[in-house]
Amino acid sequence: MKKIVITLFIMLALSACSKPIPSDKFAYIGYWQGPGMYIEILPDGTFDYQRGGTSISSSIDQFDGDNFLVDMLIMNTTFEVSQPPFFSDGQWSMVVDGVRVTRTDD
Repeated sequence: MKKIVITLFIMLALSACSKPIPSDKFAYIGYWQGPGMYIEILPDGTFDYQRGGTSISSSIDQFDGDNFLVDMLIMNTTFEVSQPPFFSDGQWSMVVDGVRVTRTDD
């Protein structure tokens, strides 16, 4: 029971730290999937990521150009966006950490 309470507290603290996505980055919002990668970015800045055995649930702290920085309790991770969201062939895509992901929520 104690572990559940601590986990819920940490999740609540992380969600309270989220910042809304800036209006010039609204194209990043959505559910994105690519080979072996899943990303969810919500308007309030909440961020979920899965790739291989790695899973991150946190918030986007800031954008640096096209890249975004995810804030975790004791460290930050920068996700490199070599192609920001673009619309082509009827779908939204972007390239994050070398993987082309497609938005699946349209």
